[in-house]
Amino acid sequence: MRIKERAEAFTVADEVRKMGIYPYFRPIESDQDTEVIIGGKRVLMMGSNNYLGLTNHPEVKRAAIEAINQYGTGCAGSRFLNGTLRIHLELEEELAEFTGKEAALLYSTGFQVNLGVISTLIVRDSAVIIDRTDHASIIDGCRLAFGKTVKYEHNDTSALERALSSLDGTNGLIVVDGVFSMEGDIAELPDIVRLAERYNCDVMVDDAHSIGVLGPGGRGTAAHFGLEDKIQLIMGTFSKSLASIGGFVAGDRSVIDYLKHRSRALIFSASPPPASVASARTALMIMQREPERIQRLWENTRHLWDGLRSIDVDIGKSRTPIVPVLIGNDLNAFRVCCRLQEEGVFVNPVITPAVPKGGSLIRLSVMSTHTHEQIDRAVGILDRVMDECGVERRIDQR
Repeated sequence: MRIKERAEAFTVADEVRKMGIYPYFRPIESDQDTEVIIGGKRVLMMGSNNYLGLTNHPEVKRAAIEAINQYGTGCAGSRFLNGTLRIHLELEEELAEFTGKEAALLYSTGFQVNLGVISTLIVRDSAVIIDRTDHASIIDGCRLAFGKTVKYEHNDTSALERALSSLDGTNGLIVVDGVFSMEGDIAELPDIVRLAERYNCDVMVDDAHSIGVLGPGGRGTAAHFGLEDKIQLIMGTFSKSLASIGGFVAGDRSVIDYLKHRSRALIFSASPPPASVASARTALMIMQREPERIQRLWENTRHLWDGLRSIDVDIGKSRTPIVPVLIGNDLNAFRVCCRLQEEGVFVNPVITPAVPKGGSLIRLSVMSTHTHEQIDRAVGILDRVMDECGVERRIDQR
């Protein structure tokens, strides 16, 4: 089948568009704040990863402008050749100190971090062991790796031990999301570390949704459990709490130096632009300077949990500002999502294959800058919309 024929055979999106419940690529016409403008209408944003509310912070925006004035809009090459600026090195030093590691390395996106690190480190005589619900970038990194990939059931440490015992002495790297981006639960890191030590494996934690959320000072999942010295690699993105775009990995200096010279996703990608690096640096500084932002984030998270429980919806095992509301049916998830937007609330639908069949959900998330009134308003509208759409409050899925 030719490319065009294959594309024309894909009709699902058109079918949903014709039903009037297509929920993707919705153009936002304003900054990424607690309320945004869509189609000229003000909508309550309950679907952003801007956990600390820093994307619109005046210091962050000013830093981006000043970086453009000093360095221009881009680097015109890769980090490996002509694309390393002084601010890249400064941010790497700051991130290494922040995570408690010897060194750090910037990539242009968080996706490229996982793609580049896993595909570089997992060679033919080694294995990567991943949670089945790990982020797509981890899965794609495994696909590019020459070593073996072993999956275990979500957050099931008994299943992890069975997977590790099947390796028969093969060198292994366990890669796990610190906070799972759809479920909102937290990796069972103490048990993972215990098993890694028993089976002589290394551990890499994807802290994309953990930095600025978990641990003292927002330092992530390892800090949350007091296990910083037990985790070999920590990765993170700038597109969530750090109000920018890009990513990094932190670890032992020798491992970072190896990645600098072997990771194709780094060597053959354009360097992170100056504005993005300056924004992330400033957001990191503000996050450490203003710990009350994290405190407010958790106050809002608990307020949202309480509100959703009061209307008897299933929020699964969420333990973070990512809060899923289980819907069950894909089309119902689309209907609820679109009706919520019509009523002034933006959320994200999550359907198969991102979740198991019958486990479709809408994903809510809060920021530290939300007010309790905004959260209450969102919960009240959700309560009414679920009734209008005839969606069950409790689904036999979990």
